[in-house]
Amino acid sequence: MNYDRALVEHLLPTLWDPDAVFGVPVPSAPPADMPRGSVNKKEGNTLWAHLADIRSGWADTPLTVNERRALVLRFGMDWTETEIAKNQHTSQPRISVRLYTGVGKIVAHLNGCEFTEQLAS
Repeated sequence: MNYDRALVEHLLPTLWDPDAVFGVPVPSAPPADMPRGSVNKKEGNTLWAHLADIRSGWADTPLTVNERRALVLRFGMDWTETEIAKNQHTSQPRISVRLYTGVGKIVAHLNGCEFTEQLAS
């Protein structure tokens, strides 16, 4: 399973809000407007595996305290980068870097590789 930045950012809110999982679409589900749509049984539903992986990724990824704070405030509290910067007494670009590297480290950890700036994108 290869994780990318978009998937990890989409799943992170489920760590702090269990009800957020109801808003996560199942990629293999048929479109809602298709009355006779069917699922691809070969792909199955990997949502629960993703949720378990994101929990272990959050716990096991070596993040700095500042990266963890920024990720919790952004994805757990749904704050903007400007609000986080004011709360953390730093600049918005610095918060942006913390979020970027924090998510990148989680993506790299879930994919079983080492974090580099090239992998973070």
